[in-house]
Amino acid sequence: MSQLRVQRRLAAILVADVVGYSRMMRADESATLERLMRLRRELIDPKLDEYGGRLVKSTGDGFLGEFPSAVDAVQYAVDLQREIRRRNVDVEADERMDLRIGINVGDVVVEGDDLYGDGVNVAARIEGIAQAGGICISATVHDQVKDKLDLSFEDRGLREVKNLSEPVRTYSVGLDEPGENTSGARRMIIADTPSIAVLPFDNMSGDSDQDYFSDGITEDIITDLSKLSSLMVIARNSSFTYKGRAVDVKQVARDLGVRHVLEGSVRKAGNRVRVTAQLIDGATGGHVWAERYDRVLEDIFAIQDEITMNIVQELKVRLKLEEKDRIGGRASPNVEAYDLTLRGRDLLGKVNRERLMEASKLFEQAVKLDPGLTFARSGLAFANILAYVNNWTEHPKETLEFALATARKAVELGPDDALAHRALAVTLLWERDMDKAAAVLDKAAELSPGDAETLVTRGNMLVYLHQPDEAIANLEKAMVLNPRYPDMWLHFLGHAHFMRGDYEMAAKILRERIALCPETDISRVMLASACGHLGLFDEARAVWRDVFRVNPSYSLEHRGRVLPYKDPADWERVLEGLAKAGLPD
Repeated sequence: MSQLRVQRRLAAILVADVVGYSRMMRADESATLERLMRLRRELIDPKLDEYGGRLVKSTGDGFLGEFPSAVDAVQYAVDLQREIRRRNVDVEADERMDLRIGINVGDVVVEGDDLYGDGVNVAARIEGIAQAGGICISATVHDQVKDKLDLSFEDRGLREVKNLSEPVRTYSVGLDEPGENTSGARRMIIADTPSIAVLPFDNMSGDSDQDYFSDGITEDIITDLSKLSSLMVIARNSSFTYKGRAVDVKQVARDLGVRHVLEGSVRKAGNRVRVTAQLIDGATGGHVWAERYDRVLEDIFAIQDEITMNIVQELKVRLKLEEKDRIGGRASPNVEAYDLTLRGRDLLGKVNRERLMEASKLFEQAVKLDPGLTFARSGLAFANILAYVNNWTEHPKETLEFALATARKAVELGPDDALAHRALAVTLLWERDMDKAAAVLDKAAELSPGDAETLVTRGNMLVYLHQPDEAIANLEKAMVLNPRYPDMWLHFLGHAHFMRGDYEMAAKILRERIALCPETDISRVMLASACGHLGLFDEARAVWRDVFRVNPSYSLEHRGRVLPYKDPADWERVLEGLAKAGLPD
């Protein structure tokens, strides 16, 4: 018997749903249904016909549509969102029926009138990360419409998609109409500004134990470039996913959304070091600039400064006066202290209790050998902060006090050192000196505006300071700079949306984080509370049971004491959501 052939086709898929639908249904079911039906009757369905779209199916609070082209799908979505925005001008916030829309072009499986497959899955996934009233599209859609529609697009970085091995690059679509007032800050789009990814420099010493040194050089160059406000620099976490791999530089540039890629190598032998560096055009794969440095190890900072300045010149990056002063001029380090610091920093990148203790000893030795080496002191401060936060110390109060004193000394020795300021800010946060912590972190962001770690630290801190909107802006910018960000960043973003009162978006993001990190307890607690606020009581209880499956010793009381909320009512909001679901039971 011959098997039936599966019918497939390429399609532009649009997925939409109503923001806060569950909340509106609980408040007034009949009025909500009437508003939804009116929206369908007056706007959604007629415009669908206008742009040649087909309603594949309704999903209660949303719908799935198919279009003959990506251009039609995006233009339909833009017209729809603009008209809804106009209609909502005089509508009370809790009665507005906003949509989130996701669009993808991909392969679909046809079953009767319904569609399935990766093309649909991706559209549904990116719909979940669209802003309320916004449109999120895949890179495939962006490539097809960017030169055909008079719209702006904002790079939102890479997103993991369930059942797909590779993350999907996403963009949000600007909805401002021609002639509308577009004053105010706009985040830069990586593809349209000077941008660079620094790949891990190859270790040419022949000894894999020397990887920490070439990795350290790479990280220092990334740090130096991140000081420049006119240059977008992909964060270490994303660049280092290519470590040890034979790569196509043009593909790397496409994956990370940059115009240029820097690669190089390091060979250390005795007191000598050879560093090669080559700047490559991401579009053509051609070399823009290349140089080799044969120096004594004491010149390592000078080599890094020269590489940075050559990149600035080749990319024609405009420097502010204060940025010129921050590049170069560092004193030559004590070679042994520098080496110890790189070893310690390497251990912090894969930290557990034993590695943390070893890293602390290395930083302490480095500080003794070179008291002026600020990033050794910053490393020592961070090691003690991690010991405090993870309860890996028998004397938590003394450990935190030592971290504070160490970070303060690092800032004193390096007033223009962003890492030292970040270490001090994080320590002050755990000391509950919130306003001072925020001021110090603002200084760190000023010193290194393109550093993703500083931005995500700032975003996380702003949540505790009861400033969720600013927190979200910082976190999303960090995610653009680090498209392969750690899954914990999703928790930070979910936490920010929770404190903003957008429990539906918080729940979507937290579910995504749990899928990537099944052993998390903290994201489950936040999700259980969000579900409580949304009236999803069965899910809240199931998630709460899982908290104790992954961490039998979890304590709400302990967590409430440790988390540094400036406004105690924020933690009460978490407890309130749990209480609505009858938790803890």
